[in-house]
Amino acid sequence: MARVALVTGGSRGIGAAISQALKAQGCTVAATYAGNDDAAAKFTSETGIKTYKWNAADYEASKAGIAKVEAELGPIDIVVANAGITRDAPFHKMTPEQWKEVIDTNLTGVFNTIHPVWPGMRERKFGRIVVISSINGQKGQFGQVNYAATKAGDLGVVKSLAQEGARFNITANAVCPGYIATEMVMAVPEKVRESIIGQIPAGRLGEPEEIARCVAFLVADEAGFINGSTISANGAQFFV
Repeated sequence: MARVALVTGGSRGIGAAISQALKAQGCTVAATYAGNDDAAAKFTSETGIKTYKWNAADYEASKAGIAKVEAELGPIDIVVANAGITRDAPFHKMTPEQWKEVIDTNLTGVFNTIHPVWPGMRERKFGRIVVISSINGQKGQFGQVNYAATKAGDLGVVKSLAQEGARFNITANAVCPGYIATEMVMAVPEKVRESIIGQIPAGRLGEPEEIARCVAFLVADEAGFINGSTISANGAQFFV
C-alpha cells in the first residue's frame, strides 16, 4: 500500500516540488496551503495531488485538517513540515507582531503539524518526518532575527524527536536549503539576486527539485538509520 505523505505549504515553490517528488516515488500526497485558492486549484489540476486548506499556525485547524486527510487518504506515514513565512526587518525596527507571526507559522506550525500524527506513528511503529529549515537558521541573517530563530529552533525539534521516535521506527530529519530559485527569490531586483549568487561557490541558485530529492531520500523506508540529521543543500555557501 502506498505511503500517505502530508506536505505543508505543498502547492507552491519548494513544497510543490516536494509534493511531486513524493508522488513520483509512489506516495499518496496531500499538499496543504494557507490562502492562495487559485494556485492550489491549478496545482491539483496539473498534478492530480489533492490540496487542503488550513493555517499551520492554528493548532485546532491543523488537527481538523489532518483528521480530514486521514479520513480520505488513510493514516499519515510521512510529514514534511515546509510551510513558512518571512516578516523581515532589522531588529531595532521589528515589531512584536512581526516576531509572533513568524514564530507562530515557522516554529509553532511545525509542532501543530507533527503533534496530531505522532501518536499514530508510534502505534503503527513507522514514521518519517522532515522539517524544512534554512541556511539562515544555521548561520543567521541580517534583518531576519525572527526567521533565523524559528529555523534554528526547527533543528532542535528534529534532534529531540529523533531520540523520542527512534525505538518506534520514526525518523526526524531536517533539510536546510540555501538560496533557491523560487518565485520569491526570482522576484527580488536583479542586482540583489546577482549579489546573492556571488556568495554561492556553485555560482547559481538551487532548484526546488534539488531540495525535493533530499526529502525523497530521507522519507524512504530504507532510510531508517538516518535520524536527527541535517542535510545542507546550499551550493557550498555555508558549512556546519
